[in-house]
Order: sequence, then structure tokens, then C-alpha cells
Amino acid sequence: MHGNAILPLTTLYAFIVVLARVTGTMVFAPIPGFSAGPEPVKIMMALSLTIALAPLWPAITAVPSLGLLAGWMLSEAALGITIGLVVGFLSEALAMFGQIVGLQAGYSFASTVDPNTQADSGIFIVLSQAIGGLLFFALGLHRDVIRAFAGSLQSQPPGSFAISPVTADAVIRLGSTIFSTGLRLALPIVALLVMVDLALALLGRINSQLQLLTLAFPAKMMGALTLLAAIAVLFPRVYAAYASRLFQALPGVTGR
Repeated sequence: MHGNAILPLTTLYAFIVVLARVTGTMVFAPIPGFSAGPEPVKIMMALSLTIALAPLWPAITAVPSLGLLAGWMLSEAALGITIGLVVGFLSEALAMFGQIVGLQAGYSFASTVDPNTQADSGIFIVLSQAIGGLLFFALGLHRDVIRAFAGSLQSQPPGSFAISPVTADAVIRLGSTIFSTGLRLALPIVALLVMVDLALALLGRINSQLQLLTLAFPAKMMGALTLLAAIAVLFPRVYAAYASRLFQALPGVTGR
């Protein structure tokens, strides 16, 4: 006789709570094109990551009640969203860089369709987010996200996570690094553009007959692109250092 495969109900519940944690992270994780991708792809990715973490699923000894299971799922989803939100700061830092440079260089007048939101967005913002998505995989940060999941599964049993004032304060403090990192990347270009503005202002002061307004925008746009190409080699180093800072702070944010 053929044996019948029996799946314990507690294993199914462990799968459900881990799936809730993984799905919460997928909401904010900076995966290029993921938010606008087909729903079956999102579902398969969440299921695949959940199954890959099967050796670390929590050991549920007794079948929980429906209310307890719902509480666990809410807690797991909140933990996953917190992890995804912190990891998403990587993309937002580069978006802040694109916003600062695009505004100063005059690229705020040029817009394109953001593939993630399907809305009009500044061309420099879309470019910087695309660069961030490429660096996310090139530096292997997707593996760090899986390691963060593995660590949280070992230290955070189902339903033990709660959003406390300490957690909220830690997330807010990490969120403030978006502005400092974006400004750190944009500062060389902004300094160059200020020098261009000063040079054109001095020329206009010396000879008021010169029509420099028509030259200001082309000079600033070309200067910004030239310097961006020159400092692009520094982006992976700054991005990796910022990612390391976020992932080191992640255990403290999730209460581990």
C-alpha cells in the first residue's frame, strides 16, 4: 500500500505566519519593477522565500485559536513591514539625491513615467532609483534581507513583535539618514552648480549687456551630467556603507 503524506496542522500554521512576515517586507523592499509587476509573480516570490526559510520556521506545538492566529498574522505582518521599510530607505536615499540634483540642475522641468508607480516623475529621480535597484542586487543586498529574515525567525517567535515607542523612535532616526545620505551624494554636484551660478552672476555684473540667462540652464545641465559621470564610481561605496549601517541597526529596530 502507498503511504499517505500527512501535513501537520501546526506546520501549516507556521507556514502562514512566516508568509505574512515575508509578504509584509515585499511591500517596501526596493526591488526594481516589483511594485508594478504581475500579481502572480509577487505571489510566487513570497511563496518561494517562505519555503526557502522552511528549516527556520517556528515550532508551533499546539493548534492556536482563530483569534490567536489572527493576532500572530498581524504581528508578523507588522514585523515584515518594519524590515521592508528600513530596507526601503536605501532606495529613498537615492531618490532624495535625484530630487536635489534634478532641482538644482534644471531637470525638474523634464519628467518621465516612473515604472514603479506609473506616474509622472522627475527624470533624475527615476534614474537614481534605477541605479539604486541595480546596486541592490550587484552588492548582494538581497541575501542580507534573507539573512535578516533568518535571524528574526530564530529570535522572534510568532506574535512576539509589537510596535513600541522605542521601535518607532529607532525607525524615525534611521529615516532621517535618508536626507543626510542623499545630500552627501548630491553635495559635489550642488557645489559645482553654485560655482556656475556665481560665475555667471559675476560675468553679468561686469557686462550687463551679456545675455547669460539662455546659457545658464545648458551650462548647469551639462556640468551636472559631467560631474555625475565623474563621481559615479563612488556610488557603490557610499551605497554599501549606508546599507551596512541599516542592516546593523535592523536587529535593534525589530527588538532582537
